[in-house]
Amino acid sequence: MLDILLDQSHSTRALCQPLSRRKWLSIGGVTGLSSMLSGSAQADKKPAVEIPGFGKAKSVIVVFASGGQSQIDTWDPKPHAPKEVRGKFSPIQTSVPGTFICEHMPRIAKIADKFTIVRSMSHADLDHGSACYLSLTGQYHQRRSSNPDPSPNDRPSYAAIYKHLKPNAGFAEPAIHINGPLLVPIKVSPAMDGGLLGRDARPMILGNLLAAPVVMPGLSQREDLPQVRLNARKSLLEQLDQESGRLENDASMLDLDTLYGRAFEMLKRPETRNAFKLEEEPEELRRRYGMNRSGQACLLARRLVEAGVPMTTVFFNQSVRGQDTAPENTDAYGWDTHNDIFMSLEDHLLPRFDLAFSALLEDLEQRGLLDETLVLCMGEFGRAPLIALEKNFVGSSPGRKHWSFVYSIVAAGAGVSRGKILGQSNRIGAYPVNEKFAPWDVTATIFSALGVNPAGHFTDSAGRPFPISGGKVISGLYSG
Repeated sequence: MLDILLDQSHSTRALCQPLSRRKWLSIGGVTGLSSMLSGSAQADKKPAVEIPGFGKAKSVIVVFASGGQSQIDTWDPKPHAPKEVRGKFSPIQTSVPGTFICEHMPRIAKIADKFTIVRSMSHADLDHGSACYLSLTGQYHQRRSSNPDPSPNDRPSYAAIYKHLKPNAGFAEPAIHINGPLLVPIKVSPAMDGGLLGRDARPMILGNLLAAPVVMPGLSQREDLPQVRLNARKSLLEQLDQESGRLENDASMLDLDTLYGRAFEMLKRPETRNAFKLEEEPEELRRRYGMNRSGQACLLARRLVEAGVPMTTVFFNQSVRGQDTAPENTDAYGWDTHNDIFMSLEDHLLPRFDLAFSALLEDLEQRGLLDETLVLCMGEFGRAPLIALEKNFVGSSPGRKHWSFVYSIVAAGAGVSRGKILGQSNRIGAYPVNEKFAPWDVTATIFSALGVNPAGHFTDSAGRPFPISGGKVISGLYSG
């Protein structure tokens, strides 16, 4: 299997490296599916239908703008602020009278009547690793404003918790990360695995979808291999396991056995195999999303919604900042634009984002899926109001520093109001001026939309209870 199927856990990578077993399993086409895991849990079942938006979504897609989008240069322009704040770009009128966004998002501007912009997100973490952890878990890391390594004691992400609570939610994998794992900027971000919930809760991670013509060739079952023969291969594997006695003596092999079980389950279901066949999409539609890593990741997210995947996260850029080492590769760019912000946005980031995000919303709408799919676009924070050149970063023109005290996210679908602005930042886009929202409120909204009471709890393998979310549903998304 190519590197598109990645695993963020060092222990599992080490586990999967001795691959003499490939010879046993390659006949069945199931090798390399090393992140096919299962999980189980009990969640509180307290009725929560009185919560706005509760249970409105069959699926959630999170488009994660890794690195921190500049709110002023995207969703919340400040044309009347001083020049050193408002920046180079001009605002444009959207399809919603009185609502303006950046001039370099013209396609998104035309469909502003499909989404709500939240302009008063705020928290107090100022570094990528811990802020990504906060955004993906809804809880501060114990080392705030740092770049911590992943730990088995980490709080699990919203995706891992959902997989733990709903391991059999209508698809072989209930939670999938695309274009991952997220890098901050070169090491794997925390909150990519199951954290304290362990291996079984890890979301499936897909890497570069353009690495090969076929996204997951291992899921293409051979025509000369009917189900009866595939079952025979599985039976043979079980016999070999029993004869070797390894399942009784090696816990890591027990984990690997679970992985192979998930692989067989995916092979068995035609709807699962077909979901990953991007090559079957019309060329025109693939180009509408953009023939790049992030664009094709958004297209696959739509296909996964059609296949019944309830929780998909698209890392719109795999690294928060890859442009330092690959300035000519647009796929490498992240939103961490300390210097050269306007060149980076205009030439690399915004054109692809405008294309892919607008295509995703339009495509879901045209297929009748937007009403049952909650789509969120968010990053870990925003950018500072004041433009300045930072000597410690690559680049020769000014940019914006990290800024978490106010930033913007976007929500659409599954009952979310259309054409609305929720919250407001001050004149220079530095702080909220009214009700503010935080990542823990976003996680509460995600769970509620999927019909999971965010005020409930989950338990780990030791039976310890943990809150599903410490936030409140952003009810303003569903009114007005």
